[in-house]
Amino acid sequence: MRETNTAACCQYPDAVTTNTLLSTAMSGSADSPLLPLPDRVAELLSELGSPPRLAAHLRAVHDVAHQLVEWVEHRYPAVVFDREAVLFGAATHDIGKTVHVSELSRPGSAHEEAGRTLLLAHGVSPKLARFAETHASWTNSRAGLEDLLVSLADKIWKNKRVPDLEDLVVARLAAATGRAAWEEFIALDEVLARIGDGADGRLAFQASFPIHG
Repeated sequence: MRETNTAACCQYPDAVTTNTLLSTAMSGSADSPLLPLPDRVAELLSELGSPPRLAAHLRAVHDVAHQLVEWVEHRYPAVVFDREAVLFGAATHDIGKTVHVSELSRPGSAHEEAGRTLLLAHGVSPKLARFAETHASWTNSRAGLEDLLVSLADKIWKNKRVPDLEDLVVARLAAATGRAAWEEFIALDEVLARIGDGADGRLAFQASFPIHG
């Protein structure tokens, strides 16, 4: 009986620590300028027992997506897109890694379909669950501006520039405004450079959380 109680005592602090780390990754840390994850997403990650590092990554990408959305709304007020879908998609795009945890530290695509299935199973609409699968398939001709913005946020959070992806975004914006593509390219390049300047801080924030609690 004494051995059982001792084991329970040893396990309890670990559980508390894990929950604290997850909570901090999602919405805490006074030193972090990152926006907290949406409540709905935070509840879902808590329920799924998300690795703290995954939550930190999702928070970083969500913050970048928020910056991109604000930029699009300010520069392109006539462009119609679903702001909340972009933000939710960015905040959940890698949620399949709660199942395929190994893909947090090495390449893999199993989390994509798994993430969409997981979200659907938890009552998320197909319209919002799709980003878990489409964030890595932006070359698909059916990808909308929302999908492209989520994919872009998932690259630029660490200052990774992907010309083909950026060209697709430029083409969508130029078509919507009637302005020359080169003009939209310059505008996008400027905002991505500005957002990219914060990559070191975001990378450090993510790295400060363990994959396993």
